[in-house]
Amino acid sequence: MRSSEYDLDFRDRAGRTRAWGIGLLVVAGLLWTWCTLLLLTPYEVDRKPDDRYPVECESRLLTECGTANEGLGHGDYCQNERDWPEAVAVLGLSVPVSVAGAVLFTSGSVSRRMSAHAEAMRELDRIADEREARAARAR
Repeated sequence: MRSSEYDLDFRDRAGRTRAWGIGLLVVAGLLWTWCTLLLLTPYEVDRKPDDRYPVECESRLLTECGTANEGLGHGDYCQNERDWPEAVAVLGLSVPVSVAGAVLFTSGSVSRRMSAHAEAMRELDRIADEREARAARAR
C-alpha cells in the first residue's frame, strides 16, 4: 500500500471516529433535553384510571407551593408521578455518553488534522528537494 493510500484510509477512519463522536454528543444532548423537560415542564396526574379531570402539577424544579415535593399526605397526587431519581438517572446516563462523544470527536478531529499536517510537510519536503536538484543541475 502506498503512503497516500494509507493516508486516505487513515483519514477515512478518523472521519468515522469523529462521526461516532458527533452521534454520541447528539444522544447526550437528547438526554439533557429529556432531563430538562422532566424538571421544567408542568404535567398532569390521573387520580384513578381514565380520569376525565386529571390533577395539574407544577414543574418539578420550579414549584412555589411544594405540590411536587410534599406528596400524598396532603392529598396531592403529584409526587409519585415524576420522581427525582428518574431525572437524576437520565442526567447520570448522559455524562458517560457525552464524555465518550467528546473523546471520540476530539480524537477523530486531531487525527485528521495531524494527517493533513503530515501531508503538507511531505509536500514541502518534495518541493525543497526539487529546488535543491534544480540548483545542483544549474551549477
